[in-house]
Amino acid sequence: MAAMSLFFLALCAPALAASHYDARAPTPNPLWRRGSSRNVPPAGFYDPRNGNGSWLTSVPDTFPAGLGEPLNAIILGSSDSSVLVDQQTDGGWRNYMFSVGFGSECLGQHDGSNQGANLGDGNGLLNQTAVLRWDYGDPVFGTCTETVEGGNHIRYWTQDGKKADSGAIFVAVSYEKPIADQHDIIFDGYNLGRDWFVGNATNQSSLVPTTQVTNGSTYSGQTSYGGYTYHTDVTYVSGFLPNTSIGVNHNLTVSSNTTNALDGLVVLLNVQIVSKPSSAGIALSPTRPWQLLLSALLTASVPAFLLL
Repeated sequence: MAAMSLFFLALCAPALAASHYDARAPTPNPLWRRGSSRNVPPAGFYDPRNGNGSWLTSVPDTFPAGLGEPLNAIILGSSDSSVLVDQQTDGGWRNYMFSVGFGSECLGQHDGSNQGANLGDGNGLLNQTAVLRWDYGDPVFGTCTETVEGGNHIRYWTQDGKKADSGAIFVAVSYEKPIADQHDIIFDGYNLGRDWFVGNATNQSSLVPTTQVTNGSTYSGQTSYGGYTYHTDVTYVSGFLPNTSIGVNHNLTVSSNTTNALDGLVVLLNVQIVSKPSSAGIALSPTRPWQLLLSALLTASVPAFLLL
């Protein structure tokens, strides 16, 4: 299968190389409302439970029915307004994600089922806006590697309904196994995926210690892409997700008798643009902490096949 994938990528390479823009990225989200009556609360988001929402996604066709995955990261509505726009231009969300090491799905093709989330904003249960995958240091073809070999990936939704219009981006982060293993989640993969996401978003020189983070833990750092530099402040908070395996998708593989699927922590990210390019355009010359995840694969206690 890997050989066929490489052959297909080779056929597509000339077309992708012809553009200075990411060929997989979508046009700006038409649902985002610049200059809207967005009302950002002091916390930077609204608790979905206050509007009959949930901190777990809705995963179709689970057994038993009704399992979900954690919304374990939030890009706060108090972040730079440009970062909250679902686009690659003008330093938007997609460009920020490139700086962290995540890109659109392989050649723009969605792999896997959709998940829904109710953010309590009056929009009800909505499918994910998109899935972004770890790009292994290659912003053009790297997400194809993630699709085949597994890795960190995210689903996201924006809290922008009339009842709770914070503009915050709610993210479900997890680390999945290769496609040969049906993209099951690795052991402790929700917590590890969240913390590797934090480590790369804040350009840490060492792994975020998952077993040591607690309510109030903080990390800060900068990433860059396309001439934009982002400063990200992260705070770990408790009280939103439970410390449990009950009701969690893939709970048989991500948990054990001593480790719950969820540790009960959510990360809040405040992202600010601290420098911009002097001229328009996007350059495919990222400065990103992609080496960190490769280090994670070599040092963390994960199954041996993830090292291949």
